Amino acid sequence: MTLEMNLEPGTIAIIQLAWSRRLGLDDEALAGSGARIYREDNAAPLLTFVSLFGREALVGPAWALDAAKDLSGVELARHSTLLSMSRTHGGRGLGEASLLFCDTLPSFPDEGPPVSSDPDDALALERLCPPDDVAEVGLSSMEHSCVLVDESSDPPLPLAGAGYDIWEGILAHVGALTPPDQRRRGRATYAVAVAVEEAMAAGLIPQWRARTDNVGSQRTAVRSGFVRAGTQT
Repeated sequence: MTLEMNLEPGTIAIIQLAWSRRLGLDDEALAGSGARIYREDNAAPLLTFVSLFGREALVGPAWALDAAKDLSGVELARHSTLLSMSRTHGGRGLGEASLLFCDTLPSFPDEGPPVSSDPDDALALERLCPPDDVAEVGLSSMEHSCVLVDESSDPPLPLAGAGYDIWEGILAHVGALTPPDQRRRGRATYAVAVAVEEAMAAGLIPQWRARTDNVGSQRTAVRSGFVRAGTQT
């Protein structure tokens, strides 16, 4: 079964539109099939390769586009390839990530922890989490966020949180954060379900980006109903 079969055709078309705009391409650039798309931008601060529903796009300076012509999509998706290409130009790696999407409303258990939208609870949650996780998710700076709290503690104890930023007015770019001592309890999945429901009610398509070496993040996404659709490097 192909990845596209797990998402509605209309959902796929909207995702392709959003990413075409994000990469500075024509609206229909990522639709359908065809050769790899190149967009030269000699002022671009990032060298970006995206593979989405089988279509590939590379955006960056002319020297990078020339170097990529003889490389396969599998090679360009590797963090090491882009790092090697850009090293003599002062490049530094930002990583390789999977892109996942969701177009199904989440289901909820009969009962769950109280949910807070207080920004102070998001900050308190970040203080309980490893710095690398905090930096990757950026929960407290997201446009929309929610935090599960244990109200039996004083002050309330943050258990997990999720939120999203809006991309291109179309996608809800979702992230989740859980303290180490609260993991493997379904906390993140519940928080993500709250965020996804809110995003879909606003007419947005939830998107998840997880580093390829972050197995926990990818598992949370899949458990939350997200489907793998491509990569970004």
